[in-house]
Amino acid sequence: MKITSAANPHVKDLVKLRRSHHRKARDRFIIENARCIDRAMTAGVRIVEVFTCPPLLTDPLTRQVAGRLAASGAASYEVTEPVFAKLAYRHRPEGLLVVAERPSHTLNDLPAVDNGLYILAESLEKPGNLGAILRSADAVRVAGLILCDRRTDVYNPNAVTASTGTVFTVPIAEATTDEALAWLGRQGVAVLATVCEGGRPYTDVDLTGSVALALGTEHEGLSDAVQRAATERITIPMTGTADSLNVAAAATVVLFEAARQRRTHAR
Repeated sequence: MKITSAANPHVKDLVKLRRSHHRKARDRFIIENARCIDRAMTAGVRIVEVFTCPPLLTDPLTRQVAGRLAASGAASYEVTEPVFAKLAYRHRPEGLLVVAERPSHTLNDLPAVDNGLYILAESLEKPGNLGAILRSADAVRVAGLILCDRRTDVYNPNAVTASTGTVFTVPIAEATTDEALAWLGRQGVAVLATVCEGGRPYTDVDLTGSVALALGTEHEGLSDAVQRAATERITIPMTGTADSLNVAAAATVVLFEAARQRRTHAR
């Protein structure tokens, strides 16, 4: 089916999915980026609708993924360039966009791993930060990421793109802080609270066992509940003017130290 009008009902429905409450109400979300779409399909995410704009399909990977989608059985729509401009949220659209079914993300879906490395991310606000944390989490193969009392949607289009599709490769759970702490406690996972000051340097802390790195917002930090439950408070020493790192940068620093310690410990 070819769509030539931005007033088409399929176009209107897709544009609504830019808003969190519509994504939640319909259990659907948007993926725009060939690499992200490819990783979603490989992870078994169900693609519901496919929108393509042939004149924009110039990248080899994008054409390859479009071919894979054509064989998926999802409803497919060809759209004109003006219509695709209405659909797209990326600055340089590739001519390929899909609507997907939102996967389940409960604590019951999270794997319990011996000596697992977990992340507890509390009240994150910026989708770009969440996407960057997911990339680092994927890079060190964390056992799971628990989003607590979230203020941004993991399937915000900007979070999906910023994650480069690792939102589909990292085990994720969404829960309240109390539920997350209870689950970690049942699994015997120690909570390490990242704080701006007053903690031990992160390089002095043993990160080789079952641990969860707790991350809070830059303005508010971690809740009292997380800090009370923590077995250790850890800090990234700062020698410049700034007293803290961006939450995604801080996560990356500590996660890669954990990965380093684990490689060394395994030798």
